[in-house]
Amino acid sequence: MEAAQPADRVPADPTPPDGRPPVPPATADTPTGSAPGGGAGTPAGGGPEPAPVAGGEPEPALVGGDPEPVPVAGESEPALVAGAGSPDRAATARPGRPERPRSERSPKDMALSLLVLLVPIALLLAFYRGFLGGEQPTTVDAAPAYEQARAANVFPVAEPSGLGDGWRTVSASFRTVDDGATLRVGYLTPEGRGAQLVQSTVPPQRLIPAELTAQGQPQGPADLGGANWQRYTGRGNEQALVLLEPNRTVIVVGDARDNELRELAGALR
Repeated sequence: MEAAQPADRVPADPTPPDGRPPVPPATADTPTGSAPGGGAGTPAGGGPEPAPVAGGEPEPALVGGDPEPVPVAGESEPALVAGAGSPDRAATARPGRPERPRSERSPKDMALSLLVLLVPIALLLAFYRGFLGGEQPTTVDAAPAYEQARAANVFPVAEPSGLGDGWRTVSASFRTVDDGATLRVGYLTPEGRGAQLVQSTVPPQRLIPAELTAQGQPQGPADLGGANWQRYTGRGNEQALVLLEPNRTVIVVGDARDNELRELAGALR
């Protein structure tokens, strides 16, 4: 029987397992935990060596700092706020309700802006109508046109007499052409409608279509103090009274009522 050996004694010729190199015996100079043949390449403290990377270069170790966060499924990455300048100032966007553009205006704001514009316009219109006589027709003096017609002495000139104060003269002209001369005077009736008095030596077959359009047709006689006046249709809603004489044609036409046209025609002297 062999004598017992001390616990710290290593057999002189240890036999390694099959397929492995022999392990040298540990000595007192070898620090515990160090790998055999350790040198400068052995990590301090006995830690495991870094795994080699394909190509022969070791994988670089992370130096300081926290590792990058790994995104979790179902969570969105934090959005950077515009103008923050660095990821440290990043802020997550509020989920749900989108931010309203600054240029978008509410109906109330638009109504107030429109009201601010309409108030001065309404004040200007009131001043124009109340103090400057806005929308009032411009009246003219028809006397020069009547004088020119009489001075031309091409037809007997008739002028209304005895019309009420509500009648206003708004235009007057006398023109001569190759085939005659025409005196034209426009009036505004007391009801605010238009009427025109035309006296001309232009042949009726040319004058009537020019004044009443080609659709102007006689509608029968009109009793006006014994004169041979005829009722005619005119443009649109206009109507006319026509007096045919050997040396002139007189036409009273407009959108005025029939009684106003008859009053104008009956006042000619």
